[in-house]
Amino acid sequence: MDVVAIIPARYASTRFPGKPLARQTGKYLIQHVYERVTAARAVQRCIVATDDDRIVAAVREFGGEAVLTRPDHPSGTDRIAEVVRGRPGRPEDIILNVQGDEPEIEPAYLDRLVERLEREAADCPMATLACPFPADADPHDPNCVKVVLNSAGRALYFSRSLIPYPRDGGGGGAPHRCHLHLGVYAYRRVFLLELAAWKPGVLEQIEKLEQLRVLERGIALAVEIVADACVGVDTPDDYERFVARCRRS
Repeated sequence: MDVVAIIPARYASTRFPGKPLARQTGKYLIQHVYERVTAARAVQRCIVATDDDRIVAAVREFGGEAVLTRPDHPSGTDRIAEVVRGRPGRPEDIILNVQGDEPEIEPAYLDRLVERLEREAADCPMATLACPFPADADPHDPNCVKVVLNSAGRALYFSRSLIPYPRDGGGGGAPHRCHLHLGVYAYRRVFLLELAAWKPGVLEQIEKLEQLRVLERGIALAVEIVADACVGVDTPDDYERFVARCRRS
């Protein structure tokens, strides 16, 4: 079994165009992500999947592997599926989907995600990460995706809304009973290709959360709980804070 990490990276971004090529640290942002991913012990190969020749050139400049994909993919999952579909592999191979704006992703978390999927039975072809809800995060914020788990540590539901809702108030509800979802995924290869062929489900279209396509079809999705969230880069202000952290380290 091989473990291949694929990093989807688009040039166009509503809030931060050209984000993967930001270079105030002396390294491209995508290079920071690539180096963190390849530091994971479980990862045997890492590929950047992009829609832009400039990102391909940047990745190859620092010695990484990049593939130019179609520009019209509606999601990162579709983009990585194109890469997987075009390369030989075995059904049981594991594909990691790591976002291209996670320059501080913890390599050990990726190792734990792979190990979790390896431990799961065949009825669970996908896994993701979550962490305890941070004390400084607002559980009502729709940008903070919440996940609740069953007793086996598999996802019951993901939502932008507060789940479970504490009807009677007090401490019995979120954020105490939910976790903050972290957008990193592991799939068995054969399942990823099936997933990319499915049409979006009703719940997915309402919440704009692609992982609900899996739950809506009754597929088990394992959730590995890690200590905390890694700080992503969504906006130019986020990037400036990342640069400042790099300069202090």
